[in-house]
Amino acid sequence: MESVAWQGLALSGIFSWIVIACYFDVTNKFRSLLQPWVSHRVVRGTSTIIKIQKHQHKFLDALFSGLSCVVSVPFYTAFLPLLFWSGHGKLARQMTLLMAFCDYLGNCIKDVVSAPRPNCPTVRRITATKDEEDNALEYGLPSSHTLNTVCLSGFLVYYVLSYIQNEDACVKLGAVTLACLLVGLIGFGRIYLGMHSLIDIIGGLVVGFVILGMWLTVHEYVDAFIASGQNVTSFWAALSFLLLFAYPTPEVPTPSFEYHTAFDGVAFGIVAGIQQTYHQFHHEGVPRIFTSHLTVPAFLGRMLVGIPTILVVKFCSKALAKWILPVVSNTLGIPIKSTSYIPMLSGSTTEKKSSYFHKMLFFSNQDLFDVDTGIRFLQYAGLAWSVVDLVPSLFSHLRL
Repeated sequence: MESVAWQGLALSGIFSWIVIACYFDVTNKFRSLLQPWVSHRVVRGTSTIIKIQKHQHKFLDALFSGLSCVVSVPFYTAFLPLLFWSGHGKLARQMTLLMAFCDYLGNCIKDVVSAPRPNCPTVRRITATKDEEDNALEYGLPSSHTLNTVCLSGFLVYYVLSYIQNEDACVKLGAVTLACLLVGLIGFGRIYLGMHSLIDIIGGLVVGFVILGMWLTVHEYVDAFIASGQNVTSFWAALSFLLLFAYPTPEVPTPSFEYHTAFDGVAFGIVAGIQQTYHQFHHEGVPRIFTSHLTVPAFLGRMLVGIPTILVVKFCSKALAKWILPVVSNTLGIPIKSTSYIPMLSGSTTEKKSSYFHKMLFFSNQDLFDVDTGIRFLQYAGLAWSVVDLVPSLFSHLRL
């Protein structure tokens, strides 16, 4: 009963915040206070970026572009399934949820402040990949790469030192030094690449350390809840739904909300799958890589089976969502549109009609709901569920 009580309080608190923020226009009030100050700092920081870029070199271009790719969301999305399949399920699920939390909070701050990135072509902006081009469309403060690196490298150091139980001060100092060096290189690299100004990096550092401190305080409770709590899947589904509406509206639309929706789906899929199969595939006694129970050839076999499977599930989840969500929306009388996934809903809309369900969403201030949000959420939820439920079941049947 205590668990159910705090779940109800948490969901009620988020719902109340959505209503209050909508009624009092909280986002625009915060933006009017913060945006001019941050924008002024971005403009003043342009000269610093130009000084740094005077030392440009092809090697530095490649180095910092490569580092940016290594700590990007797509990289973590590809790396985390391998971590699950390697037997380090606790680390994988905690890093996944931490990544989702970082992504959500960081992008919320970006879109609340809506502060610009350094002006291009005044500064040279290097976007070596399509992902970097999309990142350049987002607002600047805080730097997501810096924020994510602080949180994930910091938590990884904490987990590894706890796992190996090494009390040697030199080892601890070396691990922390490496993490700080990585954070420093990422922060400096984002300035060198013209993607961020100094204030964005400082913002990423501050928010990152705050989130890391919070996560180190609660991560064991969160993990215990996911593994053996009550109403886990239903609570997380309601939480995911409310967080979509709690997300602030930016001054101009950016890809930030799409990124959050995808990782929101990933977090839900991971939680739902682990809660159902924890005692079969994700307990602390599962085989781990580099042991006699899970050799490197066996792990490579897991990759050959697992990666194609999750890609197929992602494709099927998207196709099913594109078919089901418009039907459900029309049945419930929810007017919808589609930005990109359903061409026949692009530029046109379903019939606008009021319904009881639509009236329940009065706090959203939206006449039309983008069905692409639901499709993206279900697509990535299906992918994540397959990583921790379907694919481990295949491993079990194939004895991998």
